[in-house]
Amino acid sequence: MDNARLVELLQPFAPGIELPAKLVEQLQLYLDLLLRWNARMNLTAVRDPEQIVTRHFGESLFAAQALKRHIERPKTLADIGSGAGFPGIPIRLFIPELQLTLIESQNKKATFLREVIRALRLENANVFCGRAEEWSEKANVVTLRAVEQFARVLPVATGLVADSGELCLLISVGQLDAASHLLGANWQLSEPILVPNSSSRSILIGHRAGEYTPSRENTDIL
Repeated sequence: MDNARLVELLQPFAPGIELPAKLVEQLQLYLDLLLRWNARMNLTAVRDPEQIVTRHFGESLFAAQALKRHIERPKTLADIGSGAGFPGIPIRLFIPELQLTLIESQNKKATFLREVIRALRLENANVFCGRAEEWSEKANVVTLRAVEQFARVLPVATGLVADSGELCLLISVGQLDAASHLLGANWQLSEPILVPNSSSRSILIGHRAGEYTPSRENTDIL
């Protein structure tokens, strides 16, 4: 896939924005790495390059724009269950001043993420190979996308959000009510933002308005 086609596929997710040449080159290198590694290990079930661009790169870049609109100056971002690096790496490429931590418990995927960071020469980006519960820090923004056991992981994610920080969820429309119930009254939630070219994917941004202590009842609703 050439750069022109990559830009064409991403346009619906970045309306009115001219993607910088450096960003396009980084995304192209990222795609090449992903395709090579995905041939020998299961990083993503999506195999078609154009679908990877639209379903993974596009949604992640769309989330990056939503974060820029909602958050004035985010400093740190933690991406839980990063897998192949979505949405954390494209967000970091779009907002280069971010300090990024990719949290991934599977060693092979963590190795891939470190290779992407090395190949793209990303500064202020690192990988924590372990469970989110084991990460001892907090971030201004915590992202969560397409994770298994959503009801269990979401309360963990809230515990990693710094005071007055934000939680960015890339979830299906069918999970919105569950997310609202799990987060409770101590989180101020944005209106859900539908991802372009999708009737089922959405972005939900929550701002921590107070201390949140998840209950067992909440974590059992899904």
